Amino acid sequence: MASAGLTGGFPAGGNPWPFGQRTGQQRTFLEQVLLSPKGTQDSTTAASEVSGKSQERCLLLALGVVSVTMILTILKQINLKKKGRITLQDPEAEYPLPLIEKEQINHNTRRFRFGLPSPDHVLGLPVGNYVHFLAQINDQWVIRAYTPVSSDDDQGFVDFIIKIYFKNVHPRYPEGGKMTQYLENMEIGDTILFRGPTGRLFYHEPGSLIVKVDEMSEPENRLFHHLGMIAGGTGITPMLQLIRHITKNTSDGTRMSLLFANQTEEDILLRKELEEIATTHLDQFNVWYTLDRPPVGWKYSSGFVTADMIKKHLPPPGEATLILVCGPPPMIQEAVHPSLEQLGYTKDMIFTY
Repeated sequence: MASAGLTGGFPAGGNPWPFGQRTGQQRTFLEQVLLSPKGTQDSTTAASEVSGKSQERCLLLALGVVSVTMILTILKQINLKKKGRITLQDPEAEYPLPLIEKEQINHNTRRFRFGLPSPDHVLGLPVGNYVHFLAQINDQWVIRAYTPVSSDDDQGFVDFIIKIYFKNVHPRYPEGGKMTQYLENMEIGDTILFRGPTGRLFYHEPGSLIVKVDEMSEPENRLFHHLGMIAGGTGITPMLQLIRHITKNTSDGTRMSLLFANQTEEDILLRKELEEIATTHLDQFNVWYTLDRPPVGWKYSSGFVTADMIKKHLPPPGEATLILVCGPPPMIQEAVHPSLEQLGYTKDMIFTY
């Protein structure tokens, strides 16, 4: 992979809109179409509210040339209208960002803080999306996906909590993690390439998510009343992104239930914040833990995620239910997916990061 696409990290002109410079009339019309309450499926209804033949012609043109994927891109940009300058203006560009702080969370987990181009910049990551890190390691380009733990309202920096997979620790992976060991060895001031936003899930508005179940499917705008979440280890980070966003909005009544799996109690990341949210939002969010090696007197579950745990602590299958899954592949493939299938969750009720 070449890094010729850097050009300082920002596209010429800094215009995030794929249509180039739009008139005020076009902008209002497109935003009305794209932000109708029922999403892209109701674009015709939204169009009827804008009078005049020029708007009708604009609709026909938009529907003719704008794919669902392009509409999703526009929605992302509309969602990013906020104070501050956006860092990730082009999802195909590569942005070199410096490491400015590194904190040890526990024996194998670190908090990495990267600086943005100025104190006024935000990262520009829509809720539900993530970024890719790119690094040349031993003459090969390595790419990994990560979700920040900082808010996208934070200016000047972005934080990640990342577990380091060291060599000769896990028998399945004797070489450890290429990217995580690279991050562990970074010095303050070193840069790494960011690319994004990326993702198959976009939190559009309260209870409304645009979802691609897999890479082959088209994005769909769907309504959910209850989100079930199954996270393993650092797989908690995309869940926390949603939990924070939903509970921060007092008009969002979406319920969330989290089943969080770890090896030991010490490995439970962000536990204090999760339990504070559960306490202050009793009717909206609850969390349950399971540990491979629980301590004496542990009051939660132990062992791999099971169908019984899911049945007790997550919402049942239904049209208004979505189960979000993020964690180590063995946990997902050997425990989570078989258990969900056993309980009757269909493919469209499950989203795996």
